[in-house]
Amino acid sequence: MKNYIAGQWLPSSTGRTFNNINPADISDVIGSFPLSNVDDVARAVAAASDAFKAWRLLPAPKRGDILRVAGDIFTRRKEELAAIMTREMGKTLAETKGDIQEAIDTAYYAATETRRLFGHTAPSEMNNKMNMSFRMPIGVCGIITAWNFPIAVPSWKILPALACGNTVVFKPSDDSPHSANIFAEILEEAGLPPGVFNVVHGNGEAGAALVESENVRLIGFTGSTSTGTAIAARCGALNKRVSLEMGGKNAQIVMPDADMELALHGVLWGAFGTTGQRCTATSRLILHQDIHDSFVAELIMQAKQLVLGNGLTHSGAQVGPVINQRQLDKILSYIEIGKSEATCVLGGKRDIGGDNANGFFMEPTIFTNVERTDRIFQEEIFGPVLSVIKATSFEHALELANDSAYGLSSSIYTRDVNAAFTAIRDIEAGITYINAPTIGAEAHMPFGGIKGTGNGHREGGWTAFDIFTEWKSVYVDFSGKLQRAQIDNYTD
Repeated sequence: MKNYIAGQWLPSSTGRTFNNINPADISDVIGSFPLSNVDDVARAVAAASDAFKAWRLLPAPKRGDILRVAGDIFTRRKEELAAIMTREMGKTLAETKGDIQEAIDTAYYAATETRRLFGHTAPSEMNNKMNMSFRMPIGVCGIITAWNFPIAVPSWKILPALACGNTVVFKPSDDSPHSANIFAEILEEAGLPPGVFNVVHGNGEAGAALVESENVRLIGFTGSTSTGTAIAARCGALNKRVSLEMGGKNAQIVMPDADMELALHGVLWGAFGTTGQRCTATSRLILHQDIHDSFVAELIMQAKQLVLGNGLTHSGAQVGPVINQRQLDKILSYIEIGKSEATCVLGGKRDIGGDNANGFFMEPTIFTNVERTDRIFQEEIFGPVLSVIKATSFEHALELANDSAYGLSSSIYTRDVNAAFTAIRDIEAGITYINAPTIGAEAHMPFGGIKGTGNGHREGGWTAFDIFTEWKSVYVDFSGKLQRAQIDNYTD
């Protein structure tokens, strides 16, 4: 496996590689990928800079035609790509197909938006003068993403960036590099010119080189809060635009008037879907005291029935492995912390039974008797671990939901329309679901959070085009004489 630079597949100048391992079966080595350095990144950035000169001048709807074809190819290759993604990062096939569908939806949406990159006109304060504004491409965009959505999340950044006339250097996670190469293959087949999209594999060294490159005008990052804030600090020093999507500690509230079966299905999917490895995963469950005990009993019973397994070899698998040994160790360390703080009522161990013995499988884990000051209530774990806390009232539930350094997603189950709209207004999060789990974003809607989750930008929908364009104001004076704005023209 190689880097993709200027339309060519090239090895790293270092000659070094890293292995891509199947987390469901660590004996399965998917391939070796380049461990790139600053020279490889510089080569990719140079290719993107050269390609930008022509790509920015291609009419936006023509760029959209290419993205539309890419959507068609993603559709045609969905089954194949889903299997590749399940093998390299562990989600079940149903989930990886959904991951690709996000890219398909985003491709078609971005293609359509190339005919809607609207500017604004405004009246001038002068006679015989017109004021207009336009969206302009920024230049070379460096895209750095995590492994848990190896096609969907990159598509949220890459496809709008391309639609706007930018070029891209993509540094995927070293835990899901194969999917990035398929992304490159699809864009090449769709007709994207060489150099417009480039892939450079590697670890933090390659990512840092991308951030530092003076010819990279924008960084789009999805990953941990610690890494994201470090990138933001460096981009600030370099006066470089940066869009951050980072951590979450998302809460689902259940009120006594809720549809309890619906709420149970919601938390099971929100907490244990994708093995809890989503920034939007439900990691805090806030239950009103009137239904707390009965809800927890039913939740434990249903969670016990979840089937762990390799999504490629076990057709009934509902929960796949965590991504690697490092993450497994982190989750297990938090479980030990949780056992010193609260009560572990389900799970708490690595699953090493049967076919799962050779993978990084983690039992769905539930803690009760959790306090708001507990680390398992406050800190992102990024695994199948759910902390349950009791609320004494609706107001208390909202207070607990907002007691977090993060603010990505949130959920409340209630039949009370007044409570629902109060929650919409008062919950501190970029996303709120009513009678639905904390996961399930749609490609045509803004995605992002507040507080420790992001830096104010939103991906998805029309908002992504704000990230990847600059505004240019234009004044056309056809008066034939000097007219002076920013002068006091109201005084003789």
